[in-house]
Amino acid sequence: MAGGQERELRRRIKSVESTKKITKAMELIAASQIAKAKGRIESNKPYHGGMRRIIVKAAQGDSRAAARLLGKPEKVETALVVVVVGDRGLSGAYNSSVLRASERLIADLKQAGTAVRLIVVGKKGATYFRFRGQDVELAFEGFSDKPEFADALGVASAAAQPFVAGEVDQVLMVSTRFLSSATQAVDTVQLLPLVDPSASEAESDEDAKPEAKVLTGYTEFEPEAGKLLAELAPKALESELFTALLEASASFHTAQQRAMAAATENASELAVTLTRVMNRARQDSITTEIMEIVGGAEALRQD
Repeated sequence: MAGGQERELRRRIKSVESTKKITKAMELIAASQIAKAKGRIESNKPYHGGMRRIIVKAAQGDSRAAARLLGKPEKVETALVVVVVGDRGLSGAYNSSVLRASERLIADLKQAGTAVRLIVVGKKGATYFRFRGQDVELAFEGFSDKPEFADALGVASAAAQPFVAGEVDQVLMVSTRFLSSATQAVDTVQLLPLVDPSASEAESDEDAKPEAKVLTGYTEFEPEAGKLLAELAPKALESELFTALLEASASFHTAQQRAMAAATENASELAVTLTRVMNRARQDSITTEIMEIVGGAEALRQD
């Protein structure tokens, strides 16, 4: 029996060591992807920030046009929810955190009497909602690891079309914001109508240094501010979605790197524990054999 137990322990230790190699490789791959994802976020910031500034200026230039495209709707009969998760798992609580937040949002909307339509980005989200009987209007897959701007265009078009047609009153998005390598947070934002820029403008003014406010002047629009705002609104939506996809990608790789690091550490600890158990079993087996030999020799001596 002791020999069979030792063989089983050796097999388990070998299996744990093989798993450890896989998780370590996945940890290193995720770590390399984090740096690339952060670089893409930084590269996108000038365009994203510039688009927001132009929207602010155009809104200030034509308040009536801004009222139609910006702000929060007074009454929401139908809302479209865009959920951004990953195509793969093995990333800790990354997917589950977004999905739980989405379920809470959908439940709150339905409780308020709002009809909900759902668009999902990521294979895990589509599988999750369909398994729970939630209708998924559209599902986008295959680009959560490394999204391109063309992917954001497809999602933006799918989200904007029912809003422009008057089928939905509000478009919301649930995704993970990449605040830093140590901090990522699940966030729910309004995509359409575009968020009123006045609040962001006030916050930026409060955070700005006194010497940064010396620049003054005025802005001329060609075409007029209302037409410009209508033309820029789809571009702003695409920019917001692309930024969200980039931050979600960086958050996914960060979560996966942490999860695989923890898995590698656990595999190391399990291998040490199993090795100790195996050594103890071997010692018990050797002790038993010695006792049997000594007992046999003693019996022969007495005979």
